[in-house]
Amino acid sequence: MAAQLQTMRTPAAYGGVTSYAQHHTGDAAAAAYLALGRAYQQDKRYPDAISALQQAKKHSDVLGDYADFLAAECYHAQENETAAEALLKGFNERYSDSIFEIEAPELEANVLLAQGNPTAAQRALLTIADEAKDKPNYELTAAKIAYAIQQNDEALRLFKHLLLSHPLSPEAEVARARLTAMGAESSLTPAELRSLADAYYNAGRYQLASEQYHALARNTQIDSNTRDGFAVAAAGSDLKLKRLTDAQARALPDTNDDNGARRLYLLMELARNAQNDGEQQQLVSQLEARFPQSQWLAEALFSSGNMYMLRRDYPQAVTYYSYLATHFPSGHNSAAAHWRAGWLLYRQGNFTEAARIFDEQIKLSPDDTLRAAALYWRGRLYELQEKKPALAAANYRAVVSRYQHYFYAQMSRERLKVLGQPELVSQHLDGYQPQPVPHLVDTFPADSPHIAKARLIANAGLNEYIAQELAADPDYESWGALAEAQIYASFGETYRAMRSLKKALPYYTSAPLKSIPLAYWRILFPEAWWDTIKTESAKNGLDPYLVASLIRQESEFNPSVISYANAYGLMQIEPSVGKSLAKQEGISGFQTYQLLNPDVNIRLGTRYLRQTLDHFGGVQEYALAAYNAGDSRVVDWQAAGPYRGMDEFVESIPFTQTRDYVQAILRNEEIYRGIDAATGAQAKAGIASR
Repeated sequence: MAAQLQTMRTPAAYGGVTSYAQHHTGDAAAAAYLALGRAYQQDKRYPDAISALQQAKKHSDVLGDYADFLAAECYHAQENETAAEALLKGFNERYSDSIFEIEAPELEANVLLAQGNPTAAQRALLTIADEAKDKPNYELTAAKIAYAIQQNDEALRLFKHLLLSHPLSPEAEVARARLTAMGAESSLTPAELRSLADAYYNAGRYQLASEQYHALARNTQIDSNTRDGFAVAAAGSDLKLKRLTDAQARALPDTNDDNGARRLYLLMELARNAQNDGEQQQLVSQLEARFPQSQWLAEALFSSGNMYMLRRDYPQAVTYYSYLATHFPSGHNSAAAHWRAGWLLYRQGNFTEAARIFDEQIKLSPDDTLRAAALYWRGRLYELQEKKPALAAANYRAVVSRYQHYFYAQMSRERLKVLGQPELVSQHLDGYQPQPVPHLVDTFPADSPHIAKARLIANAGLNEYIAQELAADPDYESWGALAEAQIYASFGETYRAMRSLKKALPYYTSAPLKSIPLAYWRILFPEAWWDTIKTESAKNGLDPYLVASLIRQESEFNPSVISYANAYGLMQIEPSVGKSLAKQEGISGFQTYQLLNPDVNIRLGTRYLRQTLDHFGGVQEYALAAYNAGDSRVVDWQAAGPYRGMDEFVESIPFTQTRDYVQAILRNEEIYRGIDAATGAQAKAGIASR
């Protein structure tokens, strides 16, 4: 109820939590009242929020710091600074172990400022200077204090520093407004304004970037060459916003510097979008001749290679990819271009050149996925073309050893079986040992106040504080990630639990199953709604592990997710498809919202997956690709064969997102089996030891 209240804040949600609070005492009541207080605060119903927070503190002092801090925020929002200061004065002395040890003095400083006491505000802020001086809110508060005590130069310096060092933060927006109010925005140099626009661009905020670049391009106080650079950068933003025209790009100054190179790149992208191959090739040639070292040539080469790969003009794609890999070996797209050149040579039957590139990729690639792919496909060439099964097996073992849960490890195990070779041998495989896994435990200290508090916070639906509360424990490193995930899972937030562990354990796809306690694996690969999955899978002749793997990839087990493509729920079903499936299932009066019901979604999704499998002759890889990208695309990709194995088809899927999707589900399915097998073995061992 509390979680629903924090997200929906409907009268029914308020009523449910209020009733719970009134019928309970102690920590349970305190958590409920805290949930009400936070919800009222978000709705700006500050008197109600303060009343609820006072009740929370009355029922239990365990959450006293939360109640006082949030109530102080409410009083401050009401401009009742006296009441806010009464709660904040001495906060860190009363709550010496609170997660608000930084935020409380910052808030107190702002309260004292509002009371017209900047000197006291400065004293309050200085108590946390060492811990918080680089944080945006601290710097904003310090700047406001400096302005209040008429240290205008210092205020100007601080506002500018905040804006330029944290340009994407909410505090930066306030800092810029304050600079404007001070009449000091003109103190920002063109270079500083350019850095702001660049930050917006790099963060994908293309509209803000475009506005800033265009403003700079119009500034007649700036020299013409610099303005030209701003105009080109503005055009780059407009290309991302899909509103740049060919005429606008051609009107940009044709200079012999980086701006001129970018102009040609923009024209090349427009020619590519217009499918004007002659113009696209001519513009790349101009970049090669005029700007052989430019990053914009590298971008043009990669973009052109991708275009021809999608068209299946593999020789032309290889030309662009190879040029990029050779001339820009350290470029951010170089490893990918190098790999694609090798794979397309393989697809064309030029196995000698493909082998050479795969060997280079194995030695030089910084990307684990590309390295695993190169090891596997070099092994395939050893096996199929060069008839060297021992070398092939060595490559396959390297993949299995170093990349245990990758798709390529799964394929390598299959090849080793075909070759009659064992997966593991006694020899040391230099460079291909599994990454070291930090020591992880699946038990928690029984006396940790932060764990107890985090559970209460979760009970109140204040999930944004859980990680911070747990991290306050000095022994957090060995168990904190699991504790956080288990708290989420205990409240039915399977997807949030999984995400937190995926973030904490990014190495899990390379880790041996035994190196991480099973409790972690169970959250990384959940079996939520398992009874329904098994029932509906059996009804449709599906493997339940396949269905669980697909759900993990589609929605991360979030039953409420609605995608940008308007697909709903666990198995991401579009409303029109859901309506048709519901009719087939005999569900009368079907409404789209029912797709957010896990049981309904799994019932319809398994039927849809069965139909997709049947459409593609029961071949799982085809069906998964179609589930993600659509039937017609898979038919098109099938026609691009022949393929000597399903591994070649999967590797040849031209859409990176779909290829990764298929590989991940196949990998997930195998991991699910491994986890259940390990759980069974552990249970048997436990019985035998009794």
